[in-house]
Amino acid sequence: MTLEFIDLIPVFMVFLLYFLGMPIVYALFGSTFFYFLVVDPSTQCWLILQKVMNSTQSFSMLAIPFFIMSGSVMNFGGISDKMMDFCECVTGHMRGGLAQVNVLLSMLMGGCSGSANADCAMQSKMLVPEMEKRGYSKAFSAAITAASSAATPVIPPGVNLIVFCLIAQASLGRTFAAGYVPGILMSLAMMITVAIISKKRNYPKTRDKMPPAKEILKQAFISFWGLFFPFGIILGMRFGLFTPSEGGAVAVLYCFIIGGLVYKKLSLKKHFIPILLDTIAGTSSVVLIMVSASVFGQYMTWINLPKIVASAVLELTSNKYVFLMLCNVILLVMGMFLEGGACIMIITPLLLPVARQLGVGVYHFGLVAIVNIMIGGITPPFGSMMFTTCGITGCPISSFLKEIWPFILCLILVLLLLTFCPILIDIVPNLIYGPVGAGGI
Repeated sequence: MTLEFIDLIPVFMVFLLYFLGMPIVYALFGSTFFYFLVVDPSTQCWLILQKVMNSTQSFSMLAIPFFIMSGSVMNFGGISDKMMDFCECVTGHMRGGLAQVNVLLSMLMGGCSGSANADCAMQSKMLVPEMEKRGYSKAFSAAITAASSAATPVIPPGVNLIVFCLIAQASLGRTFAAGYVPGILMSLAMMITVAIISKKRNYPKTRDKMPPAKEILKQAFISFWGLFFPFGIILGMRFGLFTPSEGGAVAVLYCFIIGGLVYKKLSLKKHFIPILLDTIAGTSSVVLIMVSASVFGQYMTWINLPKIVASAVLELTSNKYVFLMLCNVILLVMGMFLEGGACIMIITPLLLPVARQLGVGVYHFGLVAIVNIMIGGITPPFGSMMFTTCGITGCPISSFLKEIWPFILCLILVLLLLTFCPILIDIVPNLIYGPVGAGGI
């Protein structure tokens, strides 16, 4: 089973077009249609167009717009503000308190925005100016904002978790549950890094001392509805109250009720249109990437690229940890260049079959892949969160790069821990759903 160079032209075209400034969606579509129109016109193009339509017909995809809408409702309904108040209450007494708030809020926002770029855009507008007023440098403020957003899609209900489930045909409930420990570890590693840097630079606290337990409990009670959100979704799916797609609809209804009736900051007359526009913009970008990557996957299947890659990897190594380390390198590099959703759509059909043959669990592979790609998103030269944060804050990329390296290193240490200790990924889904193959889903 061999490939000729001409069969691989679309792969090179994707990167060439992307580097020339073409959006990744059009680069994937253009490369695929070039192959089937020019290189191998034996397939009718209407079959490819049919693949475009079929890839949008999954009922599970309804979860994506619902969870994106729930994030928007939380922002407009004041739920995000209450969560920020809780974060400040818990971490404000620490050295570099506002930077610690930045990290903790990103972890909690995983259950709200589900998107790394959405999280770093929101916090770039909300927290970075305040951090600068408190004496933090613009570069450090931008770096911690981008780095902390890497944990957002790992915490349920991150959109990348949903995308992986659709491709891998895995349980969404188990995948959501598998994201908790990796996301928390990423956040803890960044908080430790912030503490070390803040002590060295004498960054300020937002509180003189740790508040009494009574005040923390009071703030937790006020912020309860936002903090409960991701756990409520997991529990609802676990006990069969709703499917993942229905869970998204329940999340939207929940956020409307809490924002409108509990916190009383949400007005349908004032906020409905902005929420709808946010949802359409977020959903269209995610779904377009999924469709284009799915069509590109049709090309890869046509030329038997997954089987060839699987054979080559299995000839190279039969050790699952060596394989995972190879995946780490490949995915970190891909994450530097491509958007997270596109990376997952392209790499999962190629490497998941190999992972299964080598005994790597589906959820272990999926979470390691997602963490990899998120680290790539803050890494030069083309990390998407790096550009989002620098663009909004006006921070020069050269200054940003000097501050981001400690956070990249701490996240890579977490990645290595997850790679070699799959129990960290499997422990929560096994507790909730039972072990896979022994009654687990």
